[in-house]
Order: sequence, then C-alpha cells, then structure tokens
Amino acid sequence: MPPRGVKSRKRSRQYKKVLKSIKGSGRYKGRQKEVAARIVNKTRRKKGETKSRRRRARRRSQSHRKAA
Repeated sequence: MPPRGVKSRKRSRQYKKVLKSIKGSGRYKGRQKEVAARIVNKTRRKKGETKSRRRRARRRSQSHRKAA
C-alpha cells in the first residue's frame, strides 16, 4: 500500500518498485515500507505534487516579482 496522499498510479507503481528493490537487496530490515514511502514522498516534493510545495513555489515567485 503506497503512502497516504499518493493518488496517482505513477507514484503507486514507483512505491511498489522501490519496495521490491529494497526487499530484494535485504537492506533496512524491519522498515522497508517506511523507507520506500519516504523515497516516494521525497520525489513528490521535488516534482511539486504536494500542497506545501505548491504554496512555497507560489510565495517565492511573488516575492521575486516585488524585488525586480
């Protein structure tokens, strides 16, 4: 099950693929799901798919216009 907030099929597939890779390598014993969810959420933040990231991007662009 992908992390909360993930609604797209793309991120669900990414989560499953990352989880499979982590389990296959035998890393992060007992917290594979947590690490996979963190990786997916990190990608979502970088791509601007989260609410907080969108708000920050908007604020930055507005303050940039005032300075120029």
